[in-house]
Amino acid sequence: MHQDLIRYRTRPEQAGANEELIRAVYDELRKTQPDGLGYATFRLPDQVTFLHLVRTERAPSPLLAVRAFGEFQAGIAERCDRLPVREQLTTIGSYRMFD
Repeated sequence: MHQDLIRYRTRPEQAGANEELIRAVYDELRKTQPDGLGYATFRLPDQVTFLHLVRTERAPSPLLAVRAFGEFQAGIAERCDRLPVREQLTTIGSYRMFD
């Protein structure tokens, strides 16, 4: 299993558009329900920093097959003030988190 945290900061005028693109990803995920994927996105209180938590059971990630995710990724550099940084996570413990 792979777990990643992706963090980035959008330009203030692009934060709303970024959120709309993320919501489109979740709309498609609800329709297609790909197996082997856990995914959560958060917007921090500064309103421009976003966190994505991704858990996949296989490679390549099922998220890459989601059309709306491709559309989200396509313009990310133009929307960002700080580009995405991916960090691999190792679970030490979890209690009722993302079940």
